[in-house]
Amino acid sequence: MKKIDLMVFDFDGTLVYSGDDLANSISHTLKQLGVPVPDKKGIIEFVGDGVIKLIERSLGDGYQNRFDEAIDIFKAHYAEHLLDTTTLYPGVPDMLEHFKDRKKLIVTNKLYSYTLTIAEELGITGYFEDIIGLDSASCRKPDPGLLIPLLEKHGVEKTKTVVIGDGVNDIMLAKNTGTLSCALLNGLGNRDKLLRLDPDYHCEDISELKELFG
Repeated sequence: MKKIDLMVFDFDGTLVYSGDDLANSISHTLKQLGVPVPDKKGIIEFVGDGVIKLIERSLGDGYQNRFDEAIDIFKAHYAEHLLDTTTLYPGVPDMLEHFKDRKKLIVTNKLYSYTLTIAEELGITGYFEDIIGLDSASCRKPDPGLLIPLLEKHGVEKTKTVVIGDGVNDIMLAKNTGTLSCALLNGLGNRDKLLRLDPDYHCEDISELKELFG
């Protein structure tokens, strides 16, 4: 068991399952524009780099000229529907309670307002020292400039910090910063891509963190 002082969590696909609500809002957006709609699995694979990239990827090469319309439609719809089906992954409440005395952060490429609204509604904000969203930092994952100031702020060493997430950007953030990495293989990300990055740790279920870290 590895002793750590700081746990840095991704949000979508790690703490919360939000894939259906994101996909539904993208589907609504594309239908409103009369643009071809990818299947739900395809849309979910676009998640992880923030709303701009999500919409660009969903529009495809032939419809990038509709981006401004698309982002306005998406933001309005998602703000009203971001909690339709989004829920904590099984095991998250017990895991957070287990690590209640450990410093914890949420660092996500999701917009801060969406992240905070969901975290508050699902009752987990009190477990975290900071919640960092795409628009509340000067850079985004996997840029180490995102994490280094947070390590300094909270007075922790890189070797006593672990980044936990289901996306390539989470593992690369850890590697680029020099912290430990832990890949969650049951989230929204592609497990084969995650394993090819050779993370320091990986687990099938977030409950396994209780056995990996102390």
